[in-house]
Amino acid sequence: MTRFAYLGALVFSLGGLAVLDRRFRLAFWSDWRRAAASVGIGVVGFLAWDSAGIGLGIFARGDSPHTTGLLIAPELPVEEVFFLTLLCYVALLVWRAFDKTARTRAAEAKDPGR
Repeated sequence: MTRFAYLGALVFSLGGLAVLDRRFRLAFWSDWRRAAASVGIGVVGFLAWDSAGIGLGIFARGDSPHTTGLLIAPELPVEEVFFLTLLCYVALLVWRAFDKTARTRAAEAKDPGR
């Protein structure tokens, strides 16, 4: 069962981000098309980066008892896609939270009686 520990932690974390996203309507619950495009473009970009690093011999898959051992491509474990999705999703949520907070503060500064 430890083979799925890392993947399980990533999926659990993605679920937690989705709960926060829904609660504050930051990304997917605000505009799912833009959010999907943002996360998708980020993941594809990072996968291209990983592929280049693997091709150059810079990146390699490590051996861990906590990973599934399933590969998408040589030296590219399935967990990497979930990790990159988590990375892009959390970056998007942080950006949207800061943006939402800044807009709220700007509106309050513009109309202090509000």
